[in-house]
Amino acid sequence: MNIASLFSLEGKVALVTGGSRNIGKWIAEGFIAQGAKVYISSRKADACEAAAEELGPNCFALPQDVSSVAGCKALAAALAEREEKLDILVNNAGAAWGEPFEDFPEIGWDKVMDLNIKSPFFLTQALHGMLKAAASPDRPAKVINITSIDGLRLNPWETYSYHASKSGLIYLTRRIAARLIRDHINVTSIAPGAFASDMNRAARDHGDSVAQRIPAGRIGVPDDLAATAVFLASRAGDYVVGDTLAVDGGVAYAQFGGSIDP
Repeated sequence: MNIASLFSLEGKVALVTGGSRNIGKWIAEGFIAQGAKVYISSRKADACEAAAEELGPNCFALPQDVSSVAGCKALAAALAEREEKLDILVNNAGAAWGEPFEDFPEIGWDKVMDLNIKSPFFLTQALHGMLKAAASPDRPAKVINITSIDGLRLNPWETYSYHASKSGLIYLTRRIAARLIRDHINVTSIAPGAFASDMNRAARDHGDSVAQRIPAGRIGVPDDLAATAVFLASRAGDYVVGDTLAVDGGVAYAQFGGSIDP
């Protein structure tokens, strides 16, 4: 058994949405390090191009707003102009919104739900043909949805649409997995906990205090997420179907009560 080869992504083509920064960029970097050709997409073209240039010659920018079905179809069409198949899709683009119950606005519901749960479904649907073209019984194609431990347990903040969208995406992952496995496409999700990012400003700006409420005693680092994504995307994860892996230092499953800041 060649353990190193189990985690190789040599010759694979991947697409990572929300790939210009933070979680998406970390995952893209991990894929590239393992030999994959990676396309990253984000709403802001300048940021997408800059990230692709930083990540090197095996990274390519495909800027697109995927919050609408039209945007998902446009991204799929742009990729199809460049590639005949897609081995790995990472649905990472997301948004959050926090506001008191009495004042929570419709836009805070629609924006988050559109990007966090509608987009992964319709982008996967739009890329179904390219994923099938890459898939085989002995090497399935992969779809990895980025969910959150806020889909597994509550945080103390009033992020109503975020909680609903991430818990919904966890179950949508299972539902799509049950259908696409017949096409040799494995669908899974990663539920990150506290990582320093633009969305998780508590971990970014107050990492030491957040770490005190995590069983592992620290917040996550980019390697934690990149390694988990590589595992699921590679041969090593070929027998994982429909599952959600919590990458959170024990918050969701190894903590007695309570919760941490988002």
